Amino acid sequence: MNRKTFLTLMAGTSGMTAMGSVRLLNELFAETDTLMPALFIGHGSPMNSIEDNLFSNRWKQLGRELPMPKAVLVISAHWLTKGTHVTAVEKPQTIHDFGGFSQALFDVHYPAPGDAGLAKSISELITEPTIALDHEWGLDHGSWTILNHIYPNADIPVLQLSIDYNKPAQFHYELARQLASLRKRGVLIIGSGNMVHNLRMVDFAKLNEDNYGFDWALELNEVFKAKILAGDHQALINYTSLHTASKLGIPTPDHYYPLLYSLGVQQPTDTVSFFNDRAVAGSLTMTSVMLG
Repeated sequence: MNRKTFLTLMAGTSGMTAMGSVRLLNELFAETDTLMPALFIGHGSPMNSIEDNLFSNRWKQLGRELPMPKAVLVISAHWLTKGTHVTAVEKPQTIHDFGGFSQALFDVHYPAPGDAGLAKSISELITEPTIALDHEWGLDHGSWTILNHIYPNADIPVLQLSIDYNKPAQFHYELARQLASLRKRGVLIIGSGNMVHNLRMVDFAKLNEDNYGFDWALELNEVFKAKILAGDHQALINYTSLHTASKLGIPTPDHYYPLLYSLGVQQPTDTVSFFNDRAVAGSLTMTSVMLG
C-alpha cells in the first residue's frame, strides 16, 4: 500500500476501529527495535528562528546528529486548548503568533507537510482522553522557529498536539506515556517550551549578556536538571512544591508542561543529556534535554 492510498483510506473511513487504525499505522510507521530520541527544547525568543547564535547553531547540529524521523510531533507551549487536539491538516500554515518583532520574522514560512493519517491514528490509539482532530491550527512558533534550523528543507511531516490548559500536570504526564510507542515508529517527539519562564521579570538591559540568570532562576534550573537525571518524574510533576522559587520560575505552566510530555515518553534504556544550558535575561532558561 502506498502513502496516497493509505491517506485516502484514512480520510474516508470515519468509523474505522482502533484495530484497523493500528493495522494501517503499521503499514507506514512499522514498529522497530530502534527508538527515536525524544527532545525537550527551550525555544526562547522567536528571533532565534532567524538569528545565528549559540541556540540556533545547536539546533542545526541536531539536524545532523539525529536519525531521520518519519514524522515529528511537537507539543508546544503556544497551543493551549480546552480538550486535547492533534493537527490533521495536510498543509499546516505557519502561524506568526507574536507581535513587536521585525518584518523579517513575519516573512518566515515553514512549509512542512502534515499527515492526516498519522493524526487520525494517534487520536484512535490514545485511550484517555479523547483526542480531537483539528483542521484549522498549523505550526506555531514553538514548532517552526526550531524546526527551520533542525530540518531546514521542511520535507518531514509535522504534527502538533495541543495542551489542555484546564488539566493538571499529572494529566499531561499520563497522556504522554501513551505516546511513547510512537518512538518505535520513527516519530520524533519534541516538547517545546522553557523550564524557567517568567517574562514579567525579564531584565532587558541584560538581554545580550551570555548566561545571565537571577540566582533563584539558576538554582531552580539546577534542581530541574538534578531531578531529570535522577528520573524523579513525580517530583517534577509536583513542581509547585519542588522549590521555593517554583512560583517565580513557573508563574504559569504553559512553558513547563511540554517538559512533562518529553519526560512522559522516556524509556529506562534512554541516556539523558542537556544542551543549550544557558540562562537569558535573568528569568528565562534555554536548557534543553535529549532522551535516547
